[in-house]
Amino acid sequence: MQKADDADILTQAVHENRILMTNDKDFGELVFRSGRTHAGVVLFRLQDESQDNRVRIAQIVVEKYLKRLPDNFVVVTEKGLRVRTRAKPS
Repeated sequence: MQKADDADILTQAVHENRILMTNDKDFGELVFRSGRTHAGVVLFRLQDESQDNRVRIAQIVVEKYLKRLPDNFVVVTEKGLRVRTRAKPS
């Protein structure tokens, strides 16, 4: 099975206007260092990376913070989340 390239995944998410949820820090590099466009990225940095915990935390994030996810880069831990707003072009 061929692995998709991170840049291609991000491009597809933008094309479909989808928020990308991931535990891959490379997406932060694409968004901040490379300035790639995104519809929203949620980066999970969890101590407990079990599937059950990831699903539980993702559900909480969507239920409580859905309106803050689009167009932002959000880092989620078990203790909370940090939202980095995308800079608007001047």
